[in-house]
Amino acid sequence: MPALGVVGTMVWDRIHARDAQGSAVEEWGGIAYALSAAAAACPPGWTLVPIVKIGRDLEEQAFRFLRRLPNLDLATGLRVVVEPNNRVELRYQDRERRCEQMSGGVAPWTFAELEPILGRLDALYINFISGFEFGLDVAQRVRAAFHGPIYADLHSLFLGIDPAGWRTLQPLAAWRSWLRCFDIVQVNEDELSMLSHAWGDPWRFAAESVNRELRLLIVTLGARGVAYVAAPEFGAGPLHWQREDTQSAVVLPAAARSAKFPPPSGEIEGDPTGCGDVWGATCFCSLLGGHTLEEAAHTALEAATRNVRYHGATGLFDYLRGRLPT
Repeated sequence: MPALGVVGTMVWDRIHARDAQGSAVEEWGGIAYALSAAAAACPPGWTLVPIVKIGRDLEEQAFRFLRRLPNLDLATGLRVVVEPNNRVELRYQDRERRCEQMSGGVAPWTFAELEPILGRLDALYINFISGFEFGLDVAQRVRAAFHGPIYADLHSLFLGIDPAGWRTLQPLAAWRSWLRCFDIVQVNEDELSMLSHAWGDPWRFAAESVNRELRLLIVTLGARGVAYVAAPEFGAGPLHWQREDTQSAVVLPAAARSAKFPPPSGEIEGDPTGCGDVWGATCFCSLLGGHTLEEAAHTALEAATRNVRYHGATGLFDYLRGRLPT
């Protein structure tokens, strides 16, 4: 059976002011959203392999959540560690922007830990939930060792952390090297601006960044939908992509292509937490299932829109599959 590895961090969220009720809510977040969406959109016959470190303090609660999702291999990539699990206080400032304060935190993955897992995978989805899942040196070694397609949501790589645990947006050091580690990269508008500040025009930056290594750059636009810029080398069927020697290959110039997709039903009220995670996991699973980029984008937008209408990751799989009332 083909297997999709899902790298990220389980986070215990305490969420303030995410809706009109105003009361704080505690629940699983982080990679729990992407795992729920991937389980709902996983192509037939595929297995999901969570590659996640779980703090011993929340081990029982984490496994209770994960066992509710189908087609998960809970033996290969899960590690229970002595460090306290990641916890985050989320305070929404408006409908889309929030501030985060992190406490606890599991140790990053080493390549020695990841290498035996990679050999059992056909594709890899990486979501930098904490930003400390692993460093650039490990990402480069994963890129060299793994020959399947790699999708990465760079999100928290752009977030620094102060002594009190508050996360602040910051430029991504060595961003060129980071982008070369992945076939598909997902960022939001603020993160694209951080990447492209020297270019002036973020979309010119996007068009000049896609190539034979980074085939697709996706930009989530919040309530306005999503846009992408694809290299000429991007094609359907990620499992059939071949990595070539970019140092010796002769490449004829060709134009990148781009498109923007609004949400299927316009702007809606609800809970935006996890929408980018749901979008990315659904899109990648759809591409692995043989759908075109346009089809995958529309399917992912529909899933993200459903996520807005639902609170939290617990039960999200059933909601995305239409098993719970809207």
